[in-house]
Amino acid sequence: MVRAIVAGAAGRMGTTIIRNILKTEGIELVGAFEHPKSPAVGKDVAEILGLSEKTGVVVEDGLEKVIEKGDVIIDFTFHTASLEHARINARYGKAMVIGTTGFAKEELSEVHELARKNFPLVQAYNMSLGINLLYKLVEVATRILGEDFDIEIVEAHHRMKKDAPSGTAIALANVIAKTLGWDDSTFRFCREGIIGERPKKEIGIQTIRAGEIVGEHTVLFAGPGERIELTHRAASRDTFARGAVRAAIWVADKAPGVYDMHDVLGLKEV
Repeated sequence: MVRAIVAGAAGRMGTTIIRNILKTEGIELVGAFEHPKSPAVGKDVAEILGLSEKTGVVVEDGLEKVIEKGDVIIDFTFHTASLEHARINARYGKAMVIGTTGFAKEELSEVHELARKNFPLVQAYNMSLGINLLYKLVEVATRILGEDFDIEIVEAHHRMKKDAPSGTAIALANVIAKTLGWDDSTFRFCREGIIGERPKKEIGIQTIRAGEIVGEHTVLFAGPGERIELTHRAASRDTFARGAVRAAIWVADKAPGVYDMHDVLGLKEV
């Protein structure tokens, strides 16, 4: 039985992940924590989920209060918080699953370096099965269509999302750039005014923020006389939470290193 600790336990993703842990075989919730000023601190997890029966797991005010209880830490919080959690975990060597977005390059590099030396980590900006299949489909389409098609990425999320563009959109752009032998200098995040003709070597990344959109990503390939669109739409955060729980079970007994959802799902052999 894999023993899980959930960071940001009272947040949107934290509560969704906990609900999925509670109904999944092979994993149990043994710890939960929030930032010290959260009103959830000191409450049984059941209270923040609206459950009638107590779980016996109380929300603590920091990772170090619970880290020795678990085998794996699931973290969908904030980039600076996730980095600090990785630094703390480097002393304990627990497995980690990080789905946080908004990392600066140097922050993510540090997280990965800590993992390679100290603990197994599954890090991905989107842990749904569908979006990881989309990465593979986009790679194939890019390889076949090459530079003859203009490529644009459009992503849409709820109005409360703090970072833009989404980590998933950046990941899709990286798949395209790697396949074409380009780098991130080809990413175009904004167009305004008299910008002239679209250059051939460009990957457009456009952002929409509105209402309660859980997450939508479309990769558009536009060529002479035809257009191909590959789209993934998430209807519920459960999609991401199920992937995170699956990753937590998978990574718990792995060697230190950096893994992704293609490792978890076996998509690297596809």
